[in-house]
Amino acid sequence: MPSTEHRPEPVSPDAPTAIDRPLLTQSWLDLAFVHWAVDPALVAGLLPTGTVPDTLDGTTYVGLVAFRMHRVGWFRLPGIPYFGAFPETNVRLYSVDADGRRGVVFRSMDASRLIPVIMGRAGFRLPYLWSRMSVRSDGDTFTYTSVRRWPGPRGTSSRMTIRKGERIEEPTELEHFLTARWGMHNTLPDGVAFLPNDHPRWPLYRARLIDCHDELVAAAGLPAPQGEPVSVLYSPGVPVRLGRPARTLRT
Repeated sequence: MPSTEHRPEPVSPDAPTAIDRPLLTQSWLDLAFVHWAVDPALVAGLLPTGTVPDTLDGTTYVGLVAFRMHRVGWFRLPGIPYFGAFPETNVRLYSVDADGRRGVVFRSMDASRLIPVIMGRAGFRLPYLWSRMSVRSDGDTFTYTSVRRWPGPRGTSSRMTIRKGERIEEPTELEHFLTARWGMHNTLPDGVAFLPNDHPRWPLYRARLIDCHDELVAAAGLPAPQGEPVSVLYSPGVPVRLGRPARTLRT
């Protein structure tokens, strides 16, 4: 449970601050949010210094989030059509810092374009990995596949299929907690930073996990998922603006 020094801000379905001068623009499309509950004590040591697990009723979560990145662009320039568009699958945890900012921590970020992987690793110290990937749709069914190439463990793979269900008009507290995340915590050379984002409210649909054979969660240093996930959601996506890293956090 977050301590009083890490008292989180309220969960909000709307970005708390608009980013008028974005560092990056992009769209996240055809997203599958698949989550399992996990004991906060098991993941606390995997978070950046100065952050603790963000919890809901004493529980935190590990997310396997697969989607299509679309037209990544710098500043206000148009997005790049080829190198800026690719499948991506993230393993992520939920964090809160000493200033109360809720965010995500990426344990791995598999992507199918090598140049963005290199730029993400070198420029932002993000755990990007180059993988062979695909996102295929058949009506309301979506299949996401990934096989890792570099830097490894080579051959680590994931394949999951979801079926989109009904539109969610009023997301639950848990569904807001897992999706309304307005930044990420990341370790940089001079400390831990918070990188903010903003986008419209998520259009969310409940979904059913049809098939899942995943090695990415365990490869990220987390317990392999056991049993059915506690939440499976689909979103057609949103346009996103990412801001500059905020000041180094107190530790």
